[in-house]
Amino acid sequence: MDRSSWAALRGRLAAVAGVVAVLAAVLTGTAAGPASAAPAAAPVSSVSSASSAQLAVGGWICRGTAVPPGYVITSYDAGRCNGAGASYTQPAQDPLWICASSPIPAGYVLTDHVTGNGPCLGDAWLMRLVTDGVWTCAGSPIPTGYVMTGHYSTGCRGIGSWFQQLAAPGLSICPGNPVPAGYHLGAYNGSGCAGLGSWVLLRN
Repeated sequence: MDRSSWAALRGRLAAVAGVVAVLAAVLTGTAAGPASAAPAAAPVSSVSSASSAQLAVGGWICRGTAVPPGYVITSYDAGRCNGAGASYTQPAQDPLWICASSPIPAGYVLTDHVTGNGPCLGDAWLMRLVTDGVWTCAGSPIPTGYVMTGHYSTGCRGIGSWFQQLAAPGLSICPGNPVPAGYHLGAYNGSGCAGLGSWVLLRN
């Protein structure tokens, strides 16, 4: 075999060896280049977990997204979420100004009210934990076990306010109260509750 034929044979053998090496690398997962870079992309489950974690700690959420339990809305931004608008959520605390469309966690009441172009871009309400003997704004929740016993028509900056107390025998309660479990209504007083009428609360 002359020198040129030998060189050609060596070239063919080298090419075959190269192909075998590439196949072995692919089969064993050791190939370099773009194929080995694929696992660096975050799996779908990781992306979903990150989104859930972000929602759980509050922050900005797009309009229509559910507010996490125990959180409230404290601000709006009409320009976020590609113009759809977004709400800023944070954990409920006492006291805290919240927006009109915010959920109100159990055990909280509304004690003040303002309007204007503040963070809520409209009405805002001061939310506080209920206590035995607190003036609340019209429309405030009545926590379980509490009743309204007084009314001030111009309170809460003109929208009216109601005095809330823990239910107890002998209290005179205003109209619109749910009767707490274990109680019933007694005698009626037409001049009670600032002229709106009231009923005596009695134990069953």
